[in-house]
Amino acid sequence: MHLGTTTEGTPLELAPADLTTHGVIVGMTGSGKTGLGIVLLEEALAAGIPTLILDPKGDMGNLAGDDVTIYTPGSEAGVPLNVIGSLAAPSLSWDSEAETLRDEIESVVTSLLGLVGIAADPLASREYVLLANLIEHAWRAGRNLDLPTLIGEVHAPPLRKLGVFDIDVFFPPAGRTALAMRLNGLIASPSFAAWSAGVPLDIGALLGERRAAIIYLAHLSDDERQFAVTLVLSKLVTWMRGLPGTSELRALVYMDEVFGFAPPTAMPPAKQPILTILKQARAFGVGMVLSTQNPVDLDYKAMANAGTWLVGRLQTENDKARVLEGLRSAAGGADIEALSAGIGGLAKRQFMLVSARSNRPVVFSTRDTRSRLTGPLTREQVAAITPDVPVAAPVVVSSDAGTPVAPPVAEGVPVGWAGAGRLRAYLSARVSVHYDDPGVDELVRFEAFYTLAAQPVDVSGPVADVAPAGVDYELPDAPIGERAFFRDAEKAIKRHVVAERTLELRRNVKLKLVSRPGESAEAFAARCDEAAQAAADAETAKLRDKLEVREDRLQRALETARRRVEDLSLEERAQQTEQLAAGAGMLLGALFGGRRRTRSMAGALGRSARGASKRRAAEAKVADATDDLLEVEREIEASVLEIDARWRAVADQIEPVAVRAEAADVAVERLALIWATPL
Repeated sequence: MHLGTTTEGTPLELAPADLTTHGVIVGMTGSGKTGLGIVLLEEALAAGIPTLILDPKGDMGNLAGDDVTIYTPGSEAGVPLNVIGSLAAPSLSWDSEAETLRDEIESVVTSLLGLVGIAADPLASREYVLLANLIEHAWRAGRNLDLPTLIGEVHAPPLRKLGVFDIDVFFPPAGRTALAMRLNGLIASPSFAAWSAGVPLDIGALLGERRAAIIYLAHLSDDERQFAVTLVLSKLVTWMRGLPGTSELRALVYMDEVFGFAPPTAMPPAKQPILTILKQARAFGVGMVLSTQNPVDLDYKAMANAGTWLVGRLQTENDKARVLEGLRSAAGGADIEALSAGIGGLAKRQFMLVSARSNRPVVFSTRDTRSRLTGPLTREQVAAITPDVPVAAPVVVSSDAGTPVAPPVAEGVPVGWAGAGRLRAYLSARVSVHYDDPGVDELVRFEAFYTLAAQPVDVSGPVADVAPAGVDYELPDAPIGERAFFRDAEKAIKRHVVAERTLELRRNVKLKLVSRPGESAEAFAARCDEAAQAAADAETAKLRDKLEVREDRLQRALETARRRVEDLSLEERAQQTEQLAAGAGMLLGALFGGRRRTRSMAGALGRSARGASKRRAAEAKVADATDDLLEVEREIEASVLEIDARWRAVADQIEPVAVRAEAADVAVERLALIWATPL
């Protein structure tokens, strides 16, 4: 890399690999520092080394070459650069590169908070802790972020705890809303829309095909420059950590004016990625050259990692003393007093090269640039030299589109989430209804979803009390931020329940039974049948009581008749035995012997005949009593069958009935707003 000619007339050559240990260019205004920077970049491009150039003052746009592109974050003067899209999840693994990824998160958060005037302390700032955790939560899930989505998650975090505290304790909702409002002020500003326009901030793409990418920053405020530089360099660190190691110069990062980005006593957002590059980039073949005209404002302890110093004319002894402090590490065994004397004698466009690879400093004059140096470029000049390149337009949120920030809900109203993607506002109501009707005394509780117009609707999925990540919200027409809206919604839900939410039951009028809520038709029919059986049993019991006396009387009569038959039968058999014992010829002897009278013989015969007649009469009474008992049993059988059939019919007399509640019997116990995926 030919930079110029030494005082001895020999070419001053710098090996590209020397810049893997980084470099510093220091010189007062008018020293030729910008020209040396242009020469260095021309040589890098000629050597095929891709360069990333951070241009806070606008001087680097003078660099000539077909492979030079000027990017203008926050402006369409050059090629717009979408730095907001840099919140996309990096491709590095959290298992092996957690420190690198957290460094990028720290840089992003501190610069973002700096834009809205919040000093970010990684330990003491709850704003920092919240934003850092939200970004890490998304990136660990492989989910890309943009600023609107991040603002939405500030308002409704997809996290339940931060540390050991509930998130609402660590950072109450009112404070989160205030932070979201401050961040929203950025994207609400029309001038900030350009920050989301243009090509993505992809370092590999910007440096591809050995190109030079100039990040023009002269049009930005100090805070905006910090923001842009921090995001660009943080992405560079993440990109380089994904590269294999090398000892060759793979890419060069050049910053034309580092003033304000790496001060000795402060830690602005951009300083962290600068320090990381100075400490780690060498292993990946990435070199950094920092240029400044304000040597007092440089952190020389950090610059100790720089192995190449190019020192031009300095304005004050104090400036020279500060530079010599930084040179001690790079000068090796060089004489510091000689260095001081040499720096004091430098002319315009003369520089002293002090390298860690050489013990001898070399004074040289820079060669003429191939580029035409016209001074800092204005936005109009940048626009004039930038070819028309089609780029993605900024995302403009229309009035009917969604928003990543959940619209505010009236104080005291619970909020839940169900679903993902685009969410719509619904109402979730827990309702109790007392149904009071003849035979009905039921208290029913249910939960249902309604539209904001209090019409029933189905909502799928479980309801969570933590917002899901990566959602946006339809803007409702209803004033959900006002408590009066929810009072009116309660009344509308009550009216709907009275009109439409009847209690559909079954009823058996004769049995005075009504089904219970949720009781099946089969179960209620079984209950009616059981009640009918009980009623039939009761009626049968009354019939039994009525016929029991009659049955007992008949049983006694039958028993008496049976005993009479037995007595007469015994008497008759006794007479028969007596006659047999006397002999069958007794009557003949009496008749022909003439010793007995006729009446006497007739009396004996008559007593026998009368005994048989009495027995037959008694047997007839037994038969009659038996018939009477059989008649009673037949009567009982017929009555039981009739009772059973009649109550079976009663059990089957089931009819539907719709019970309506009175308005006073309906209560909305809990009303919440639910953000859910529309069906």
